[in-house]
Amino acid sequence: MKAKKYYAYFSLLVILAFMAYIIYDSVKPVRETAESNDTNVRNEGYTDKWFIAREVFIQEGLKAICVSEKGEIFLGGSSFLISFDRDMNKNWEIGFPAEVTALAVSGDSLFAASDETVYIVGKDGKIKGEWGPYDDGSLITSVSANKNYVAVADAGNKIVFIIKKDGEVFSMVGHFGEKLHIPSPYFDVALTDDNLLLMANTGYYRIETRSLEGKVLSSFGTSGMKPEGFCGCCNPAHFALIPQGIITAEKGINRIKILDFAGNFTELVSSVNNFTASVPLDVASKDGKIIYCANPADSKLYVFNRLTN
Repeated sequence: MKAKKYYAYFSLLVILAFMAYIIYDSVKPVRETAESNDTNVRNEGYTDKWFIAREVFIQEGLKAICVSEKGEIFLGGSSFLISFDRDMNKNWEIGFPAEVTALAVSGDSLFAASDETVYIVGKDGKIKGEWGPYDDGSLITSVSANKNYVAVADAGNKIVFIIKKDGEVFSMVGHFGEKLHIPSPYFDVALTDDNLLLMANTGYYRIETRSLEGKVLSSFGTSGMKPEGFCGCCNPAHFALIPQGIITAEKGINRIKILDFAGNFTELVSSVNNFTASVPLDVASKDGKIIYCANPADSKLYVFNRLTN
């Protein structure tokens, strides 16, 4: 009996020791990861050069933002679309037939996308028409417009539709040839005034410049947590063009920064913040002097100004 008793005790000790090792082994990588993700390590000594000058709760379900050349601010989300002037006085607010997933403005027209449709809205808030749906399984995540065209990013089908202002489809980037690598519903695009398409090929952590027919002209980006890289999966989640370069917003670590047009790191806008890591902010700016960010996590608009020193 004593032998059996000692054997049972010995077996129990072995099991407890084995469990302790498993717990230690599972905790150790977490500790190492947390240390490697420390803000100072990630940013390599760089500090945020912008500050939150204003934050405004808009309405539950906020998702998208764009800014006009005159500084008008348009915000959309779960069945609403709102217009403010540059001083944040409300111009108008309308109920919307669908959730607004992306916004763009060009001239007197606002382009408000839902999952599968693009609505054309006047500056007075009246819906003038709609385009689409174009394909089964559409999930429109971004829309951009210049004088001649509107670019519509469909993350569901991994295609960018280039559409003339009369609604005719001009081209479908990603439909032929090498397929775009878009693993999640983050897929941003921007049209330049000279008819170039910038798009985030998020599975490859890069921004590509293409012709409107889809030919890759240049690209930049790499995976990494350092300031010049894009962290985690599917980044950059959002970006916007400004005169001095490109504002990018990441998820994983919720970081907003500015790169030049060649992809070189310029400065951090916001890296030390309380934003939800997995929910990136939609970004917009026209002059690069004020940056507007729509935060779906708390439905607030964040207005960033640059530090003076």
